[in-house]
Amino acid sequence: MTFPAAMVHAIRCSRMNRRKALTAIGASPLLAAAESGVTRQYYELRRYQLRNGSQPERAKQFFEQHFLPAAKRAAAGPVGLFGALISESGPFWLVLIPYRSFADAEHFDEKLMTDSNFGKAAQEWNKPRDPGFVRYENTLLRAFTGMPQINAPPHLQSGKHIFELRTYESNDPETLRRKVRMFNEGEMQIFQRLGMNPVFFGEALIGERMPHLTYMLAYDDLAARDRVWKAFGSDPTWAKLRSQPGFSDADIVSNISNTLLQPSDFSDIR
Repeated sequence: MTFPAAMVHAIRCSRMNRRKALTAIGASPLLAAAESGVTRQYYELRRYQLRNGSQPERAKQFFEQHFLPAAKRAAAGPVGLFGALISESGPFWLVLIPYRSFADAEHFDEKLMTDSNFGKAAQEWNKPRDPGFVRYENTLLRAFTGMPQINAPPHLQSGKHIFELRTYESNDPETLRRKVRMFNEGEMQIFQRLGMNPVFFGEALIGERMPHLTYMLAYDDLAARDRVWKAFGSDPTWAKLRSQPGFSDADIVSNISNTLLQPSDFSDIR
């Protein structure tokens, strides 16, 4: 079975545009200058918007049976697959894909499309006039130096964690760099000390609402989330850090958005 001509053309165009954008970023002297000798991962967030009806279950089957195995064959992971717990718009699937290097991020889709098992499943998922999703958006992030690798929480004996994805937008690249510095030089350490279980921190290289950073936290339950954020708000080290000139939210953050997520049963991160 072959892909319809329109789908093949769309895939080729998408891959070509993505490759051009990734190559331009990889060649950036600013990015090269930021190298510190520490191996930092890249993270891709893919958000698949779905319609109520058959799409959520079809998506679950596709990601569990085909996408996740193919991603592991392409040497990506651990892969996180999440649905909405508390969010403005749903249903959707959020896929978190960590890459070991920039090159792995650049060639991931090519590896998927040359995987015969995945290709057949993708075609079945997106039949003509019966698509498996409405649309998807993706963001590519570079891990912070203060937390260069993903840190999946240990599995809970009593069930699964809940996760919070938080995005901080800044007015310009300079104020974003200050917020990243604030995390690297104190804020993420406060998170860890208070048991907020940071999973990753990343600065967006490609995506919408630029410039911005995104990070993820894990909690045992909603009560634990309320407890740790209350502790964070009254923490004296945090109060001292944010009182430094140029480090207040008004100086470096223009908008904050967050989504509460629940992991799938087959997610590597849960």
